[in-house]
Amino acid sequence: MRLKGKVAVVTGGGSGFGAGVVRKFAAEGAQVIVADMNLDAALDVAAGVGAAARALRVDVTQAADVRLMLEAAELHFGRLDILVNNAGMGHLPQPLEDLPEDEWDRITAVNMRAIYLAMKEVVPRFKAQKSGVVLNMASTAGVSPRPRLAWYNASKGWVITATRACAVELAPFGIRVNALNPVAGDTPMLKTFMGEDTPEMRAKFLSTIPLGRFSTPEDLGNAACFLCSDEASLITGVCMEVDGGRCI
Repeated sequence: MRLKGKVAVVTGGGSGFGAGVVRKFAAEGAQVIVADMNLDAALDVAAGVGAAARALRVDVTQAADVRLMLEAAELHFGRLDILVNNAGMGHLPQPLEDLPEDEWDRITAVNMRAIYLAMKEVVPRFKAQKSGVVLNMASTAGVSPRPRLAWYNASKGWVITATRACAVELAPFGIRVNALNPVAGDTPMLKTFMGEDTPEMRAKFLSTIPLGRFSTPEDLGNAACFLCSDEASLITGVCMEVDGGRCI
């Protein structure tokens, strides 16, 4: 029960890594807002958790939705202690000059603008209570970029730098900011990274991971739980690889 009494918001909580974070947080005693563009998916995850979770349809790229998301946590659960900026998107492998402008706009909106909007809303709340934890979902792509994913790599590099910059600025207010750098997992985004989901492509990708497997929602849930718990009270500005050794 490492998160007993804590209230968290998890964006992109309806599937993949976000769902793993929601389930782990609830198992460790937290109450959670499961925020996702796909309300049905968020409802499914929340139903699996029970009374400790509430589902909410949220477009994290829209300031009004982000504001309502945080207000929902306070309305339903009385407070807010943890924000997990997990929502993200990628693009198919391709030469960097070929990515259409509209895809670039969507990537920057979901992977970057959404964190900016969430921080604008949550930081005044956390400053007022002199405590709070933010966890951003970055990627090994921001540490060890792969060819043909240039703009996804760049967006996750931005997340890493933003995490460190926010950690330094917010430390005097008792606010911690960290990030996780997962390697690709067997989630809905896997096909996007590989271009095609075939046994051969999986084997090729796995060959770059020393521990020999993809990351799982449970892996990310466990790491997120630690960084958001009081056990990590002296840890801020860390971008933790959960990657089976991929970035060594």
